[in-house]
Amino acid sequence: MPIVKPSPETISAAAEALRRGELVAFPTETVYGLGADATNARAVARVFEAKGRPRFNPLIAHVADLEAAERIAYFPAHARRLAEAFWPGPLTLVLRRRPAGKICDFVTVGLETIAVRVPGHPVALALLAAAGVPIAAPSANKSGHVSPTLAQHVLDDLGDVPAFILDGGPTTLGLESTILDAGEQEIVQLRAGALPAEEVERVLGVRILRASEAVDPSTGERPAAPGQLASHYAPRAPLRLGAASAMPDEALLAFGPGVADHDGPTFNLSPSGDLVEAAANLFAALRLLDAARPGAIAVMPIPDTGMGEAINDRLRRGAAPR
Repeated sequence: MPIVKPSPETISAAAEALRRGELVAFPTETVYGLGADATNARAVARVFEAKGRPRFNPLIAHVADLEAAERIAYFPAHARRLAEAFWPGPLTLVLRRRPAGKICDFVTVGLETIAVRVPGHPVALALLAAAGVPIAAPSANKSGHVSPTLAQHVLDDLGDVPAFILDGGPTTLGLESTILDAGEQEIVQLRAGALPAEEVERVLGVRILRASEAVDPSTGERPAAPGQLASHYAPRAPLRLGAASAMPDEALLAFGPGVADHDGPTFNLSPSGDLVEAAANLFAALRLLDAARPGAIAVMPIPDTGMGEAINDRLRRGAAPR
């Protein structure tokens, strides 16, 4: 079994595996990532193959600090301000890539931009320091499935494909990073995530655009970013959103106090109505309910503010036609 507890010895061995071109799964504060040396095209290609990930879907390059990020991307003043405010942490910045950055084209799928972040997890940072290379890492699960928040989730989806699965316990935030296109003056949120848009706007002092509001005038298309497929984060059972209660053959994904009794499988994301707690529990709850093999999963309404914006984004994608 490739699951190992992080220690100086196992992290060193995992870093050596990365440098050999093997894959390593590791915890971040958001979800577990499936990592490859971002400068090794053959290794990064194995990530796409292992996940069954569409080749047009770019990856995030994880680096140890802002200095390392500036070696692979150009940072306008506002992007540096965001990095200094939120790194290490759940913020990914999409920026113009530096040609001399040595990141292989598989990571950026040939785009002139690169998605980069500094993860806020001690195991991830130790692995980056030991490897000495940027690590390209999408979530460590089969493409389109529910993202992993436990080492066991990685093993369930990928088996022994990773040379190591570094077990850092449950992830603390439970939702992927927020992705901002910060390469130009206008900041665009490409993916809602574990960093609420309101916190970004507080630092910048301006409203940021959402992806639905941003269109490239030359192509009529929205900017490309990781994790933007219409159907994504999906359990095997269909999701029924906005449910007041569950049918007899359904599982219930509940939220808040005063939930009506249900005889079938039930998980309350946060009995107190705490959106941060709900976000941390979301993916594990979907996997747990899905394991009961219900006819569907009924999902109670969740406020669309703060972390709720990212929770509802994941639920809509999970419910989208497949």
